[in-house]
Amino acid sequence: MIVVGAGIAGVACAGELVRAGVPVEIRERGRVAGGRMASRRFDGRPADLGAAYLTADDPDFVEVVRRWQAAGLVREWTDTFVAYGPDGRREVPGPVRWAAPRGLRSLVEALAREVPVTVDRWVSTVEPGPVVDGRPAAAVALCMPGPQAALLVDPALTGVTRAAVRQRWSPVLAGVLHFPARRWADFRGAFVNDHPVLALVCDDGDRRGDAGPVLVAHTTPEFAAGHLAQPSDAGPAIEQAVRDLLGLPEPAAQVHVHRWTYARPVEPVADEGFFLDDDRVGLAGDAFGRPRVQSAWRSGRDLGRELARRLADNPG
Repeated sequence: MIVVGAGIAGVACAGELVRAGVPVEIRERGRVAGGRMASRRFDGRPADLGAAYLTADDPDFVEVVRRWQAAGLVREWTDTFVAYGPDGRREVPGPVRWAAPRGLRSLVEALAREVPVTVDRWVSTVEPGPVVDGRPAAAVALCMPGPQAALLVDPALTGVTRAAVRQRWSPVLAGVLHFPARRWADFRGAFVNDHPVLALVCDDGDRRGDAGPVLVAHTTPEFAAGHLAQPSDAGPAIEQAVRDLLGLPEPAAQVHVHRWTYARPVEPVADEGFFLDDDRVGLAGDAFGRPRVQSAWRSGRDLGRELARRLADNPG
């Protein structure tokens, strides 16, 4: 059994299979697990480049978060953001947002300790059988955005091909801005409405709990779409937009821009939480629910459970 993609959906899927006694391997094209729960170290400290935080209201996922909390991997961050818009600045209450002091990727890595992950391992083709890169597999779980899965799947797998190509995704650029010192008022995180560049800005020092002078900004899909070829060229515009928004007098000492071509599903896929065809090739991820960490985890878990059931019923 092969799981393609070591984001939280892929790791949750593989974990269910391992617990059911199904031999499984995760193949991840990147150098590390994590997917869009990505973190990168700058000057010795991590900054989250993908998901900004996580929330939990599903009882099973709440239990996972509590285990992370007991292990010191997550902490309650805030239940209040601010919102900037045409009417100015206002506070917006909401659910508790959880942050990871070591970066959100550390949460996926913690789950991945239970399963075999092979990194730097590209998958080129998934054919009927199923057959992965010319080798038979008991089943295949594609835990990634649909447009990426569609590039791997043989069109003869008509069901999973249709399910993959009907997903619609929007891009985002994430800008990590290191400043010489903290010069902004306390705001933790900010939704930015009706802005030509910015959609979200998070105080990474507050989120991380180390008071580092670091902000992480997410752009609008429209702005990102114009800079996908050369994302680093968008750095000055992102920096200036953040400085203007927060009234910062000093320029950033360092700016890093990360491109997410498939950052968020435009709308959830109206399915049962995953897709699985009769050839035992499935899809999982946050496209099968609201675009959040919990949805991706639950989608992968549910696909893993269903695959384990089918393989137990018909191991041939």
